[in-house]
Formats: sequence, C-alpha cells, structure tokens
Amino acid sequence: MKELLQNAQHIVIFTHMAPDGDAMGSALALYHWLGGKPEVIVPNAFPAFFNWMPGADRIHVYEKEKAACDTIIAAADLFICTDFNDPKRIGPMGDKMLANPCPKILIDHHLNPTDFADEVHSHPEASSSCEIVYQIIRTTPINPMNLDIATCLYTGLMTDTGNFSFNSTRAELYDIIAELLRAGVQKDAIYDAVFNQYSEHRVRLTGYALYRKMRIYPEHHLALITLSADELDQYHYQVGDTEGLVNMPLQISDVYYSVFMREERAKPGTPKSRIRISFRSQGDRPVNIWASEVFHGGGHANASGGEIFGTIGQAVRLFEQTYKTYLK
Repeated sequence: MKELLQNAQHIVIFTHMAPDGDAMGSALALYHWLGGKPEVIVPNAFPAFFNWMPGADRIHVYEKEKAACDTIIAAADLFICTDFNDPKRIGPMGDKMLANPCPKILIDHHLNPTDFADEVHSHPEASSSCEIVYQIIRTTPINPMNLDIATCLYTGLMTDTGNFSFNSTRAELYDIIAELLRAGVQKDAIYDAVFNQYSEHRVRLTGYALYRKMRIYPEHHLALITLSADELDQYHYQVGDTEGLVNMPLQISDVYYSVFMREERAKPGTPKSRIRISFRSQGDRPVNIWASEVFHGGGHANASGGEIFGTIGQAVRLFEQTYKTYLK
C-alpha cells in the first residue's frame, strides 16, 4: 500500500452514497494523511452538520459536478475506496471507476466485499472504517497523525457506533480513542457539532415520526417508522434530518429491533421511488442477514441498511411478510 501511495500522482478517494460520519471521517482522514494531495469525491450531498469537518469544503459532489468529476476520475492513477464494499454503492461513479484500469485500494468494515480492488483492507470485526484507517496510518510511515486527521477519525468512530452504544465492546477501540484524545481531539465539541445543531424543522419531523408514524410489533419486540416523500417535504427535509431516528425506538424497554423506511421520490426517467431502509438491534439479535437477503443490503449484526424500489406500502408489506423469519 505504501508503494502504491508513494508512486501515485493523481489519487482519488471515494466513499458511498448518502455519506455518513464514518464515510466522511475515513475519506477526509486519508486526505489529510496524504498531505491534501488526493481528490475526494462523494456521490451525492452530505449532511450540513458535517460542513465543519476539516477538508469538507474540498470535497467534490458528483451529482453537482458530474463533468468535472468524470475528468478527475479518468485521469486518476490510484483509487482509494472507503466505507463501501461494492462499486454499486457509489452509484454511476462505480462504472467510471471500473473503466479506469489503475490500481484500487479498498478500506472497509462491511461483510462480503466484491472482488474489484487490488489491495483489500476488509475487517468486518472493526467498529468502523475509521478504525481501519487509524491502524493503516499508525503502521504505514508516510505522514504522522495530526489534529485534523484525529478529528476526522474520531467523528467516524463516534457516529458509526451511535456515540459508542453499539459495535463498540472491543477494548482496542478505546485505546484508539485515547490516542486521538492525546492528539488534541475535542470530543465534546465534535459531539455538539454533529448532534446539537439541528433545525427546528428536523426536531418537529422527529416528533411527528415518533408520535404518528411509529408502529410497535410487541410479539417480536419490534418497531417500524415510515416516512413518505410527501411527509418529508411537509417538514422541509434536508439531507441528514432523519439521521439517528432509527435508534430512538430502542429506548423503549421491550423493543430490541427497530426499522426505519424513508422514501426518496423517483427522479426523472426513473419509474419507481427508492425506499431506503435502516435496521438496528440490541444484543445478540442480528439484523444484517434480513437486510441482505430481503432488502439488498447488509452491514453489521446490530446496524444494517438496505433498499427497494417501489412504494412505502410495498416495502411495509415485504417487511411484514419476512420479519418473523429473521427475528428471534
């Protein structure tokens, strides 16, 4: 990996659609580690509450800058793919990336990566892709850790574990956190920047979702929340406004599984809406197999995602036809 990085002149870092904290953190940490040399491209817009992250203003958004991004991708001599394990997860950029025969490095923590990368760092036991990036930086003598890198890594670790409430029982994770704090990370300020900067519309949308749209299936300790595109429009939805909503039903004493469905209205030329689905669970109650086999997704045992194309009603029917098969 060190040889690939040192020989490359035009590095491009990709991360997945709807970038979350781990996607942003892992991509930007690598960007800073490599001296600001790479170009970072995301498929679509990231939530505004990540605008403060060091280097966020240098990110290219493919949906907004398609022609410029295509030129950058075609000229690349090395790709680094963070926090996704299949080119499909970066949308149309995946085909552009595969068309360029240059080497590809994969850094990811999701199960069953597809065989597209030349150098693979895949560790499903890791809490996040940022944890893997930390280990790469620690053991690969290119540039040392600095505050910008540490800040990006901590953001990914914090967000991909629900502020260390799941996928976070390994002692090694807290050794990493200690090192990042020694590097100067202001953990309380990061928490405030990510979780305490919501709009009034987001807070009202959350209240509506919990009061009006949450269903409980008590026989399986299961909760479901659905939001249509029209409902999101009613509350002036912005990217990231439903982040974390899927975790809230788990605060109910006898709810161990939570599912959230969000409709993305069909784009011109696309016949069906996309229903994005988030899964969460507690303890020894995996949801990743359900997400993978039924909803074309996957992820961690306790935190997974998936999607289908169609209506919210169709997604709910598929959910109700299958949950008894996959839940304890």
